[in-house]
Amino acid sequence: MTDPITPIPHDRAAGENECEHALVHLNEFLDSEMTPEDEQRMRAHVAHCSPCLAELSVEELVKQLVRRSCSERAPETLRVRIHAQLTVMSTVE
Repeated sequence: MTDPITPIPHDRAAGENECEHALVHLNEFLDSEMTPEDEQRMRAHVAHCSPCLAELSVEELVKQLVRRSCSERAPETLRVRIHAQLTVMSTVE
């Protein structure tokens, strides 16, 4: 039998409860920036914590909406104007 998984990533700050700690690290989890062990502990925590799972779902939805919204390109005329303005600003400085 394997050891039980501690359901929280990393060491907690003094006075920080498990949910507070999990919420601080949600974006690391969503961005796949955790070690496999920490990711497994985060999964274990949200599997047993409805409020943290709900917050994870909200954060994931926001990331998806931003990703989808950012896929559009600015009109070419706007891109040219911005580039020209940046060029002027960099030569002035």
